[in-house]
Amino acid sequence: MTTLTATETLLHKGSGLQVVVGLGQSGLSVANYLTKQGYHVAVTDSQPTPALAEQLPAAVDIRQFGAIDAELLQQAARIIISPGISLDTNAVAAARRANIPVVSDIQLFCEACTVPIVAITGSNAKSTVTTLVGQMAADAGVNVGIGGNIGVPALNLLANPDMQLAVLELSSFQLETVTNLGAQVATVLNMSPDHLDRHGDMLGYHQAKHRIFQGAKSVVINREDALTRPLVADNLPRLSTGIHAPDKGHYGLITDPEGQIYLARGTERLLSADKLQIKGRHNLLNAQAALALGELAGLPLDSMLNTLQQFTGLEHRCQYVATAAGLDYFNDSKGTNIGSTMAAIEGLGAVYAPKDGKLLLILGGQGKGQQFGELTPFINKYVSQVLFIGEDAKQIEQHLRATKLSDEVALHQCQTLESAFATIQQVTISSLSQVQAVLLSPACASFDQFSGYAARGEHFSQLVSQLATDI
Repeated sequence: MTTLTATETLLHKGSGLQVVVGLGQSGLSVANYLTKQGYHVAVTDSQPTPALAEQLPAAVDIRQFGAIDAELLQQAARIIISPGISLDTNAVAAARRANIPVVSDIQLFCEACTVPIVAITGSNAKSTVTTLVGQMAADAGVNVGIGGNIGVPALNLLANPDMQLAVLELSSFQLETVTNLGAQVATVLNMSPDHLDRHGDMLGYHQAKHRIFQGAKSVVINREDALTRPLVADNLPRLSTGIHAPDKGHYGLITDPEGQIYLARGTERLLSADKLQIKGRHNLLNAQAALALGELAGLPLDSMLNTLQQFTGLEHRCQYVATAAGLDYFNDSKGTNIGSTMAAIEGLGAVYAPKDGKLLLILGGQGKGQQFGELTPFINKYVSQVLFIGEDAKQIEQHLRATKLSDEVALHQCQTLESAFATIQQVTISSLSQVQAVLLSPACASFDQFSGYAARGEHFSQLVSQLATDI
């Protein structure tokens, strides 16, 4: 990062107050970044004592906690809003009406970044594909920075002066305040209803996601999902992915006469699906997306295929935990919306269906305004038992019962994971049970009972381990 001269520092301080709204990890990264750039920075947060307040630079001399300070925002030359704070928050909305610019840390990053950016969003699989592309770049000898919504604030990547490529996972919350990202390659992996409590409807959600394409030099689209197609110039380089045989130069799947599935580019078979450690059709789409993004970012194909074969997936993402009492247990706690859970049910269900096996599905938590009846076709095909937990458990059951749910699917209200495990043992003890795998894929946020999806997944895994020990 460049060091400012004394004159430049004075110019920045004269450019007006920079107000950071929300003191999470991204807010802290903004405060650190802007103070190093010589700006006068203030921070406000609704929490009375934000956990990260002690880590703020001493130069941040205005700290308004306990509520988002509307008066402070009116004094700002620019507001940098954290992704967890809605633009509809009264103080923020008033500042926007006063024509005070409101941006995110991602806007600051893309304005300062001098290396190509791979930008990835979607309702599901963002973290998997971001991690995979990052690993492909690293394995190819590229000095890569991986960050954004995946855990490392994007601005922190600028501390690496040797970075050659930035791979960013971006949420709809981050994107709604980004203009002209200018990525080397951008993609919306998929679109399904999520965060409608924040965006209002699918149109608002779609518009936020598609800001990722502004200024993009190339794009990757999912042929199975029309909502991923950007309204950009037809002459822009683009690659597509899908579950069917691809056109020349694009990615897809080819099935040989013996039923073996291959990742393919045009007519070329690249890799048989059984060589991948990540399983399920959704992961075959994820693998294609990573290959297409990597190709447009200039990564060598042979190296990417080697990385693919070594990749074991992410924690809490359709992660195999253990086998206990003849049942395989899978932790998909990061499945926090119905689209993600659809993919998990279909991906795992197709593995057990040829053996006449069914899934036991654990659903529930905070529903975020979703319509859970959309899960019914997938449940009817692959699931024989559904266990409900969490705050919106009864509402989710009502949604399913209001649709054409098969009479062969049994529903159980359990409220907690502990109660769910007791129910699992009751309903699978019969020799007639078709259940061969237990899938925690809640399709909901976890904050009603846990500090986050990771804590929920870890608790599930602990209960599985305890069950395996007791047997």
